[in-house]
Amino acid sequence: QVQVVESGGGLVQAGGSLRLSCAASGRTFSSAGMGWFRQAPGKDREFVAAITWSSGRAYYADSMKGRFTISRDNAKNTVYLQMSSLKPEDTAVYFCAAKKRGPGTLLRPADYDYWGQGTQVTVSS
Repeated sequence: QVQVVESGGGLVQAGGSLRLSCAASGRTFSSAGMGWFRQAPGKDREFVAAITWSSGRAYYADSMKGRFTISRDNAKNTVYLQMSSLKPEDTAVYFCAAKKRGPGTLLRPADYDYWGQGTQVTVSS
């Protein structure tokens, strides 16, 4: 089992920045990578970014490239999502998830095995 806990959400004005943290604990050695997803009211959960523990290879949704940066600290089993130039449409609950080693990508919610409770990000105009 891997436990995942997000933090760092809040209210920010448009154009501002926010950094989310995701701490993983438990059998973290069994995890291949971590991802961030978000879900706005009435919408499906969508991919934001992901990163592998081993190489640190990062993946981004096209709409987040250049504005969001994902990084990891292996010593702390923590993944970060630095968000800048935030827009009102970035308002959502942001979820962190861990994927076990094995088949699958890091791009789809169905590929992930463990999820956090989510943290609310609200961007005011």
